Amino acid sequence: MTISTPTKMGEAVRAARRTAAASRLRLSAAALAALLASACSWGPDGKPPAMPQPAHYGAEPQAAQTVAAQGVAQQFDVGAQPVPQWWTLYDSPQLDALVEEGLANSPNLTAADHSLQAAKEQLRGQIGSSMLPTVDALGTAQRQRAPGIPQLGIDKLQYDVFAGLVEVRYSFDLFGATRLNNAALASRVNMQVFQFESARRALAANIVASALGAATLHAQIDTTVQLIALANAQADEMQKRYALGAVSHTDLLNAQQSAASLAANLPGLRQQWTAMRHALAVLLGRTPDNAPPDLDLASLHLPQQVPVVVPSELLKTRPDIEAASAALIAASADVGAATAQMFPSITLSAGLGQAGFSWPVVTSGVGALWAIGASLTQPIFHGGALVAQRRAALQTYDAANASYRQTVLAAFQDVADRLASLEHDAQALDAAGTSAQAAQGVYDDTNARYKLGALPYYAVRQSEQQWRNARLDEIRYRGARLSDTAALFQAMGTPPSDNPVSSPKAAADAAASASAVSN
Repeated sequence: MTISTPTKMGEAVRAARRTAAASRLRLSAAALAALLASACSWGPDGKPPAMPQPAHYGAEPQAAQTVAAQGVAQQFDVGAQPVPQWWTLYDSPQLDALVEEGLANSPNLTAADHSLQAAKEQLRGQIGSSMLPTVDALGTAQRQRAPGIPQLGIDKLQYDVFAGLVEVRYSFDLFGATRLNNAALASRVNMQVFQFESARRALAANIVASALGAATLHAQIDTTVQLIALANAQADEMQKRYALGAVSHTDLLNAQQSAASLAANLPGLRQQWTAMRHALAVLLGRTPDNAPPDLDLASLHLPQQVPVVVPSELLKTRPDIEAASAALIAASADVGAATAQMFPSITLSAGLGQAGFSWPVVTSGVGALWAIGASLTQPIFHGGALVAQRRAALQTYDAANASYRQTVLAAFQDVADRLASLEHDAQALDAAGTSAQAAQGVYDDTNARYKLGALPYYAVRQSEQQWRNARLDEIRYRGARLSDTAALFQAMGTPPSDNPVSSPKAAADAAASASAVSN
């Protein structure tokens, strides 16, 4: 039997205590590592919700092509990528120049660009101030007077105080609050990048739509002027025939009413045309009095190949959807940051300098001073503010989630409406073209018979009026087809390779920098 001496028993106890302490240390380190690793999981993951992927956009399956109108049937290239500079497909150098001018000179786009650059700088500033130590230099020089001490025969106390100090502070981001706040701001910068791209594409689409609209109205005005001239000539002839007793008073009044009705339509068309030109000038960064000349509607080429991005890819090509996704990520990071605010924070500080009551003392070794400190703050009671802030962040995240879903659904609807518009525009233009062609044939036949003496001239004028009216509808539907094609190109979004956020020059690099610094 072995009897342990007190020395051996003490060594055994101390060894056991060291083992237990090491075990506790390992457990504490593991717990801390787990907390640090779980900092990201204190909020939702920020992934966009799963969205339904329809087999086709509209209520009816999409046809492979539209009906042929004016000899052109537009082909729907399902699965193709969007066209970045789609306006060049109209084969109009004048239109291309207008879009380039607007993108370069639009005040709205310039303002959006400056706002984006300001957001990037704010992100860089927040990252630098929150993730790196702060170093400040403090200096003071004071002359002070204190009450005297009569008991010691001192009537007054006057003295100088000089001090200079360099202070360093650094807060440890143990639970990820700073990193998550930076990530939220970086996502909001990304959101602004997508919004800027959306504004740029919307500006191009508005310029094209305004230019096409002005050209269409110009052609309508020209045709309406011709119709009014024909109607006035018809009314004048009716007046002469009524004076001769060849027609009734009712026939005269009908001719006059028709001419006046056509003339009443002209001011409205001219007002629309003028307003469209003014709007186009402002989109280009010009004053309204410097509006560009109208395009020639007949010279514009209708794009025949139209890309149709599949619904799953549309989520990656539409800037508005990407902006909604960035807002969702930012809201997720806000939830994590609000959660991390409930945990302790540690701040280290250090100061080194000189101080004294006179310059000789300040500059000597006697005046040297230094300070080193650490502080730990654990929120205990804030009147429920921290919990309420986290609940508010969760509600904001849920709102961002719902907004994302609504944005996707609206994008699907936008594409579906544009596809249906192209099909219906082609059908209407085909019918209007057939009507105009038939009316022109009647006019040609009537004019030929008039030259042979078989018909009076007023019959020729009436057939020409019918032809011009049919031509007016044809112009209107051709303009609608050109404009709706532009709207569909706009609805398709931007190819992912051309997306500004995917570029190294985009604001997303600021988000990457935030993540790199925090890690």
